[in-house]
Order: sequence, then C-alpha cells, then structure tokens
Amino acid sequence: MEFTAYQVVTPLISFIAIAYAWSLVPRQRKTIWEAALWTLFWGAIAYIALYPQSIDYLTAVTGIEKRENAVMVTFLGILSFIVFYLIIRMEEMEQRHTKIIRKLALRDLEKNGKLKTDNGK
Repeated sequence: MEFTAYQVVTPLISFIAIAYAWSLVPRQRKTIWEAALWTLFWGAIAYIALYPQSIDYLTAVTGIEKRENAVMVTFLGILSFIVFYLIIRMEEMEQRHTKIIRKLALRDLEKNGKLKTDNGK
C-alpha cells in the first residue's frame, strides 16, 4: 500500500491535536469528556485519511450516494453536537459566575454595614 502525503500528514496532525487535548486535562483546562470527544473527532479524521474506503460503509448507512457528501453531512452533525455542547457549558459557566458575583456583592455589603441581616438585629 502506497501512502500519499495527505495520508501521512493528517494522522500526524490528528495525533498532535489529541495529545494537546489530553495535556490540558491535568491542568484542568479541559474535562475528560471534552478530551474524549476531541480524541473521537480527530481519530475519525485520521482513520478516514488512512482508510478512505471505510467511507463506503458510511454511504450505505446514511443512504447518501457520494462519499464526499456522506462525510460532510456526518462531520457537520458531529460539529453541530460539539457547538451545542459548548453553548451548554458557556451557559453553566455564566450561571456560576452570576452566583459568585452575587455572593461577593452581598458579602461586601455586609462588611460595610450597609446590609442588615437577621443576625445583626
């Protein structure tokens, strides 16, 4: 089997992307779930680059005749899922941020004596 430049470069880039994602997990910049999704995505890209004939199964399952269209539709679906997941994460972070700001504001008001609580009757 003779490899093209694409079949050599793409798996290398995929490996680097996967290694980078997993290097962020111990530093708590990515969750294990995010790194696993990243691994699945880039692993699929590397697999398709190495074995392009594997797309024939995807065309049979989706019913889309052309390989390129089947790949595009599948990856658009995966990317849409990832965007949806990121939007959910951003909303969760915004809610946590709001709670923290509220707590800090209340603590600051109590500290300055501008807020009377039940404890300080």
